[in-house]
Amino acid sequence: MARLSIFLLALFAIAAMTEPVLAQPPLLGAVVMHGKGGSPTRFVSDLAEGLEARGYLVANLEMPWSGNRNYDVDTEQADKQVEAAISGLKAKGAARVFVMGHSQGGAFALHFASRYPVDGIVAIAPGGSVDGRIYLEQVGESLARARRLVAEGKGAEKQRLDDYEGSRRNFTVVSPPSAYVTWFDPAGAMSMNRSLREFPARVPVLWVSPIGDYPALRKSSTYYYGQLPPNPHHRFVEPEASHLGAPKAAIPDILAWAAALVQGGR
Repeated sequence: MARLSIFLLALFAIAAMTEPVLAQPPLLGAVVMHGKGGSPTRFVSDLAEGLEARGYLVANLEMPWSGNRNYDVDTEQADKQVEAAISGLKAKGAARVFVMGHSQGGAFALHFASRYPVDGIVAIAPGGSVDGRIYLEQVGESLARARRLVAEGKGAEKQRLDDYEGSRRNFTVVSPPSAYVTWFDPAGAMSMNRSLREFPARVPVLWVSPIGDYPALRKSSTYYYGQLPPNPHHRFVEPEASHLGAPKAAIPDILAWAAALVQGGR
């Protein structure tokens, strides 16, 4: 009996050693960016917290277009801020990092992907493209003045300059002209037409156009999404939400889209 017991224990030990180990799903990361005049603690906070609750590593950034920062640095410095956040998440173990932005953050995410390597983009109700006629009408005078100040060597001296948002119309920001011109240059980083023209086909995009978004953004989202280069992993989703409620409402679509990419080996 003792020999039989020893034999059975040996069999169990061998079985345990040969039992396949289930692979753990890879850690995923998200860089989250708020909209114009916003902050990490407002409309994107539910998105950041919701992803963290589901195991994501998250960097919820305060970007230069926040209500506190007022375009305090140029677009190149903003690029570096996102690059650093991606590197930080990967250092913590994220196998893939998706760059996500709401409103102006969505437009900037598209710009970033047109310049830097990224695993995927989530553009949530993206807006704020500065190359449109209305933008040029609303901020054109301030842009011309900022350019003159830069030419005169006064680019670092903060000035009261115009900004524009469809729901708020014109409002004032206090910004260094040298930084301001990079944000409002119609051929610069915040031109969505330029970003989509130069967008790499290999990068998958989840485009979130909430049903209750501002009519102009609903219309422009359909147009801009159509300008992306073909990719079988692009998705256009329309959650039942307002513009401001879109980040939270997008969580189920983000989770499903990212899971499909991982399972498909993308």
